[in-house]
Amino acid sequence: MATAAGKPLTVAEFCAELGISRSTFYDWRAKGRAPRCLKLPNGDLRIRRTDYDRWLTSLEDAA
Repeated sequence: MATAAGKPLTVAEFCAELGISRSTFYDWRAKGRAPRCLKLPNGDLRIRRTDYDRWLTSLEDAA
């Protein structure tokens, strides 16, 4: 079983953490600006914490 730190984020958790709307997330995803996502068999998306952290770091480098 995954620990809380290792558990992938849901789209809702990702959006809440950044204070953005779901539509903003999907807009970023369509434009290739969102972190890598896992697509579950039921179609839901998850974001690995490592991918999220790497994505945030890439934003710092670009700033």
